[in-house]
Amino acid sequence: MNKQCIISISREYGSGGRDIATYIAGKMDLPIYNRDLIREIAKQMNMDEAELKKYDEKARNRLLTRSVGKYTNSMEEILIERQFDWIRERAESGESFVIVGRCAETVLQDYPGLISVFVTGDEEFKIKNIMRYLSVDEEEARSEQVKADRKRRNYHNRYTDHKWGDSRCYDLVINSTPLGIEGTSAFLVQYIQARMEAMQS
Repeated sequence: MNKQCIISISREYGSGGRDIATYIAGKMDLPIYNRDLIREIAKQMNMDEAELKKYDEKARNRLLTRSVGKYTNSMEEILIERQFDWIRERAESGESFVIVGRCAETVLQDYPGLISVFVTGDEEFKIKNIMRYLSVDEEEARSEQVKADRKRRNYHNRYTDHKWGDSRCYDLVINSTPLGIEGTSAFLVQYIQARMEAMQS
C-alpha cells in the first residue's frame, strides 16, 4: 500500500458494522481500532480501563459538569478529546488502519486517504442480529437497539457539525441486509480496493 488508507466504519446497532470492519481489516491486513483504543488512553491517563469505559461514547451530563473556555471537568469530554487526539496521531503518522465509530469520518475528514462508510440495515435484520449477539428475546433486542442508536446519535451530534447517518457526510451508505454481513464485507473490500487504485493513479 503506497498511499495511506484510513477506513472509517460508522454503523447502526445490529447492522453488523463491527463484524464488517473486522472482516475488512483482516482481508486488507490492517490494524483495527475500536473499543480497544480505550486501553491505550487509560494507560496514558493512568486510569483503570473499566472505569474509563463508563464514559465512552457518551455526551456529557450538563447538570453535573461545567466547562470554562477549553477546560472541563466532564470525563466524557476529556475522554472524547483524548480519543480524537489519539486518532489524529495515528493518521498523522501515515499509518493505514480501520476505525469503528469515534466520529472518525469528521475528525479525519481532511486526510485524503480517508474512506468513510455508514452501515445501516432493515429493522428485522438488525433485531435478529441483536437477539443473536446478546442472547435476548425480541422485545429486549428492540429496546437495546433504540438505546444504542440514541446513544450513538447523541454522542456523534454533540461532538461534530454533521448529523449521524446523514448520507452527505459519508463516501458510502450501505444496507447490509440484502447481501448479509459477509457479502456486504466482501463488496466493501472491492470498493475500498477500487478507491485505493484511484488514489494512486
